[in-house]
Amino acid sequence: MLAGRLVRLIEKHSEELSRELSEKVWSSPRCSDLHKVPPDELRARTREIYQNLNNWLMDKTEYEIEQRYTELGARRAEQGVAYSHFLWAITATRAHVMNFIQREGLSDSAIELRGELELTHLLDQFFDRALYFTALGYERERARVGGAQTRRKEDKQKTYL
Repeated sequence: MLAGRLVRLIEKHSEELSRELSEKVWSSPRCSDLHKVPPDELRARTREIYQNLNNWLMDKTEYEIEQRYTELGARRAEQGVAYSHFLWAITATRAHVMNFIQREGLSDSAIELRGELELTHLLDQFFDRALYFTALGYERERARVGGAQTRRKEDKQKTYL
């Protein structure tokens, strides 16, 4: 993979990237609902992406991405995080890594530029899938909870009839 040097650079700086992103997310009003999530859990999720970027981009199957991110979407729904805040955090994660690539990439040749473009494409593809599957997990959890609440309401109504 032509983008390998940049991926290794991102993985090498994963702690710094995670810390910076956590600070941005915690201070953004667009992500204020994420205060319902333990800070260590948020940092761990961010680190998970940055530290294992090569695995997420090259080794994980779509099924593995689906499993991980539907689970994460359901978890955020359980925690009562508004989906818009969760969505903003994911897009902020993407933007943060893209800014890092632009800052650190500095392509000196057409081959290096191609590597940056390849990595950008792979990141877009990964984050698009992550967004879709988090939405799916979120919706499933909301439907499950909503269905349970509806059943409880119906049961209460039956007892009064």
